Amino acid sequence: MIEFRDAAFAVGERTLLGPLALAVSQGETLVLLGASGAGKTTALRLINALLLPSAGDVLVEGRSTRAWDPVVLRRRIGYVIQEIGLLPHLTVEQNVGLVPLLERWPRARIRARVAELLDLVRLPAADFAGRLPRELSGGQRQRVGVARALAADPPMLLCDEPFGAVDPLAPQRLQGQFQALPARPRQAAALLAARRAAR
Repeated sequence: MIEFRDAAFAVGERTLLGPLALAVSQGETLVLLGASGAGKTTALRLINALLLPSAGDVLVEGRSTRAWDPVVLRRRIGYVIQEIGLLPHLTVEQNVGLVPLLERWPRARIRARVAELLDLVRLPAADFAGRLPRELSGGQRQRVGVARALAADPPMLLCDEPFGAVDPLAPQRLQGQFQALPARPRQAAALLAARRAAR
């Protein structure tokens, strides 16, 4: 599903990552551990073509990220980013349902999927669907970000420190839910997670 072929990324004379060689198979979960600045986020950005390698190549589903239409590629990848990245003017329901809407899913299917995912992350739709991001805690916004990443049933899921902003008691529960995803009928077939090493 994902392959780094001696991929490196540099800015000028400074190498930020690589050369890196690894492969992630369908259904596999891979966790990159490292200190801040080790290149974890850069690796994720190379997968969804937010960055292109300076040397070597990155392949997604056997195809170089240089050959993909970036929009098509990114819609095939769920991405939970460090900064959460919810659109502040959209409700929770609209944020979670954004990619299915862009993919032209029927409205009823989008509503059902949003309710299913909000239940998964323990934010009941009846209480949270109509709220704006500013009305949520940091941990709740992070959970909405996880739901949004899963919304269109992507075959790949990238998580950049997905539990970093959650409420103090939530990380263990969310990690359990995250680990249970491969057993669900709709799953990300390849998961790549990045988080900081223990401080």
